[in-house]
Amino acid sequence: MKLPNILRTGTSGVEKTTLVKERTSRSGLKYINVGDLTRKGQLYNGYEEEYGCPILEEDRVVDELENQMREGDIIVDYHGCDFFPEHWFHIVFVLRTDNSILYKRLETQGYNVKKLQDNIQCEIFQVLLYEEARASYKEESVHQLTSNEPEQLEDNINQISK
Repeated sequence: MKLPNILRTGTSGVEKTTLVKERTSRSGLKYINVGDLTRKGQLYNGYEEEYGCPILEEDRVVDELENQMREGDIIVDYHGCDFFPEHWFHIVFVLRTDNSILYKRLETQGYNVKKLQDNIQCEIFQVLLYEEARASYKEESVHQLTSNEPEQLEDNINQISK
């Protein structure tokens, strides 16, 4: 791998995609949204009716990304991180949002009650966030970023750029 790869992760609604798209437009890094990749490549095994989303086939996603990740210069955007090989990423950013703000964002996006409550609980207990990332990657390569206010977008872009 010649150029650095970055993983952006966090609970749904923390605006990780907004951040990553803005960062990639400024840098020329290649952007990969794993949810989009999964749908386009049909890299799923069934559909979770309760949450309204496909069930990701992790091994197929890893196989699909392997060559691209070797080339480097990529930002990967996904709400989970524990199934990606550790050697793929030089740095991991976990985006966090205050629960009251997150609740409003998810409600505005039309999340059903079950999916909304589960995402809020994930944020509270850091199930899909910082602790998972720290357990999956070198501790010094994992960083938290706060995404409560629109003004924080620029600060987070600058942090990723460093």
